[in-house]
Amino acid sequence: MMVVQLTINNKGPFNFVLDTGVGLVIITDPTLIDSLGFIHKRLIKIAGLGNGDDYEAYVTPSLNIKFPDITGEGISAAILKKEQFNLSSYAGMPIHGLIGYEFFNSFAVKINFSDSTLTVGELKNIRVFNKSNKLPITIEDHKPYLNTNVKFTDGQQSKCKVVIDLGAGHALLLENQSGQNYLHTQKVISANLGVGLTGPITGVLSRINEIQLGNYKLKDIITSFPDEDSTKQAVTVKRDGNLGLNILKKFNMIIDYESNSMYLKANSHFNDPFEHDMSGMEYYADGPDLKHIIINRVEHDSPADEVGLECGDEIVSINFKPTHTMTVEEIDAIFQSRTDRTLLLEIARHDKRDHVILKLKRRI
Repeated sequence: MMVVQLTINNKGPFNFVLDTGVGLVIITDPTLIDSLGFIHKRLIKIAGLGNGDDYEAYVTPSLNIKFPDITGEGISAAILKKEQFNLSSYAGMPIHGLIGYEFFNSFAVKINFSDSTLTVGELKNIRVFNKSNKLPITIEDHKPYLNTNVKFTDGQQSKCKVVIDLGAGHALLLENQSGQNYLHTQKVISANLGVGLTGPITGVLSRINEIQLGNYKLKDIITSFPDEDSTKQAVTVKRDGNLGLNILKKFNMIIDYESNSMYLKANSHFNDPFEHDMSGMEYYADGPDLKHIIINRVEHDSPADEVGLECGDEIVSINFKPTHTMTVEEIDAIFQSRTDRTLLLEIARHDKRDHVILKLKRRI
């Protein structure tokens, strides 16, 4: 996730995910109702991807939102009635909300993933990357869209319209909203594909052969294919899926809504291979300090299943390094690192501790 700090009505700081996939500012932490002194009256429902009902949210009064050297006044937002996102557990740090259209519609935004910096302003005052690719985009229903070519493993090709979604952790997700069946292979694994605005997104993972972005071609991409139930919500813009952070972070980029353009230049991560978890388990950060790594899903016949790991187990250390000293991103990188790699895990279960030897295996 791209996380930025901001203040709301001079209180904070709060951690917000910078997310081109959302229109309205969404406050996901209901405790901010009291800490910001909101008087809430009108309820709305927020729809999106996921297996669940629409979220209920309160409309906030106009807010003053401030970043370092940037102030937005009279900003509208919605604050969730209940905490259902659990973004803090997935990120391993407190997350208070999502901000998208209001931010990106106000500036040209230059994102340098190489040094984790943002530069904002008018496009004419922002230095464009040398030898970058300029791609046309459209802004529809407060979200940016891009047309791209996708090649599948069986040789078929398709032109796809995708949301440029900086808030999505995957590389590419292809839906079935246009009636197309984009799953052209039998080599798949079941997976939880993430969390949408209305709950978990279930489906399968596979790979596509290639996606083209301007003159750039990325190969052998792990792609999410959600179940039909996860994409049954009505959408206002016909699309084929979304382009997520695992592809976008391979570029340094500029997004400019005003000129309907996006500039891409490959960075040092461009040639890094696309990999998925090789342990067969999913986990989240728990506890008041978000430092306890708890397993919440174990795939049948996976390496984690074979050594007897179970839901509810806590991963205390990996190769003798305590997990409370690691970020979730660092832990993810270990479990995605290399097939046949052997790891020593210390596991806590029912107040007892044990060690297991886990051998990673590439599953997709």
